[in-house]
Amino acid sequence: MSKSNKISIKEKIGYSLGDLAANLIFQTLMTFLAFFYTDVYKIPPATASAIIFAGGMIGAFFNPIMGVIADRTKTRWGKFRPWILWTAVPFGGMAMLAFSTPDFGPSGKVIYALGTYILLVLVYSASNLPYSALSGVITGDMKERNSISSYRFVAVMIAQFIVQALLLPLVLILGDGDKTVGFENTIGIFAVVGVVFLLITFLTTKERITPNSDQNTSVKQDFADLFKNRPWIAMLVLTIFIFITLSLKGGMYVYYFENYIDEQALAAFLNNIGFNSFIDGLNNLLTNMGLVGFHWPEDVSTSGFSLFNASGIICMIIGIGFSKFFADKFGKRDAFGTSLFLSALCLLAFYFYSPQSIALVFITQMVHGLFYGVSTPLLWAMIADVADYSEWKNNRRATAIIFSAMIFGLKAGLSIGGALVAGILAMYGYNEQLLTQSPETIGGIKMAMSVLPTLTFCVSVACLFFYDIDKKKEILIEKELTLRRQNS
Repeated sequence: MSKSNKISIKEKIGYSLGDLAANLIFQTLMTFLAFFYTDVYKIPPATASAIIFAGGMIGAFFNPIMGVIADRTKTRWGKFRPWILWTAVPFGGMAMLAFSTPDFGPSGKVIYALGTYILLVLVYSASNLPYSALSGVITGDMKERNSISSYRFVAVMIAQFIVQALLLPLVLILGDGDKTVGFENTIGIFAVVGVVFLLITFLTTKERITPNSDQNTSVKQDFADLFKNRPWIAMLVLTIFIFITLSLKGGMYVYYFENYIDEQALAAFLNNIGFNSFIDGLNNLLTNMGLVGFHWPEDVSTSGFSLFNASGIICMIIGIGFSKFFADKFGKRDAFGTSLFLSALCLLAFYFYSPQSIALVFITQMVHGLFYGVSTPLLWAMIADVADYSEWKNNRRATAIIFSAMIFGLKAGLSIGGALVAGILAMYGYNEQLLTQSPETIGGIKMAMSVLPTLTFCVSVACLFFYDIDKKKEILIEKELTLRRQNS
């Protein structure tokens, strides 16, 4: 195996742009897919739940297959980089189709939504699994890997900010108030930007860690190694519950602001903190520039929802800045578990707030973002460490199959969480045509964005008791693998 090298800032930024590209679409799926199906494409909530679950799980089970394929890919560009190149344009195209709204009947809408969603998640797997595995072969240096993860997840936070804070306003602006047209135009822009960024990732990165030339393991051996790898099993379950949480709470936020938060109290809060004055100034600036069609929407819940997400994401970016420090000092496992548990407690606090407790809602979201931000880069860095652990234990490296299980967990969590959003809405009688939902429906929305995500986050923390790669073992694995690679 090749000796690990110091990674340039250019390569770290180039690699991180791939995650920005993927997350423009992934964050949209996680936060708005249920809303798009129920409120834009007018698919009943129960049906939308079935589409999200079935389509997502098909994509999830494709990941191990993709992992086997990627680990056995041999090109002059490496194993994983070519997949980023080959899937860039198809990924952008499928994203645009998945958020289009052709005028079909009820059955036609369901078939179209399910078909395009399945194709999107399949192409996403073919792109994002090799992309994620690439982080495990760019370098074998643990500290450099932590640094790459920090760059990567700053890019993720930028994409998350764009999607969660600006997507709804962009939908209203680019659709001139028509959400159907707005979603198509907005996702079209995301798709084009994503294709360009994925191509930059391909051009600026390099695979340095390669298997020994005499390594020739079977698929059966790869899977046998996996199921003897306790840290891998722990990370698989942890990843499923992490993404159930993110999809569930993220998908419920928009319903929380539209149906639970008191609109008058929210309007007064936005006015008191100067948000409305800021927006007035922004609108005047745009008008003077001749961009009269780009005024910020006047809808109070949209403004509150956007600011709520923006404040949390800004604090998450701050938290990411501390991630490498805590990981280097205490080890990834302990830093990850502590920050995740504290962020879970913040989610629980939302259950106790009244519709008028606007300031507390925003402050809690910011504290939650700060704690969760510390954990964000560490998840994928820990998965790369699991690949090293497998090589250390078995003297065989199978990076993509390790990451494929984690992408499976991501897809499964996204599917379960997204299906829960639509399923809970259906269970509690949500009707998108009503101006005011029933107290039972509002109570279900409140529980689904506070109590349930707290429980699923805590399950993820519990999984870390079975993940035995602490700081001491990180150092041991890195040292011994470095010697093996130098000798070979």
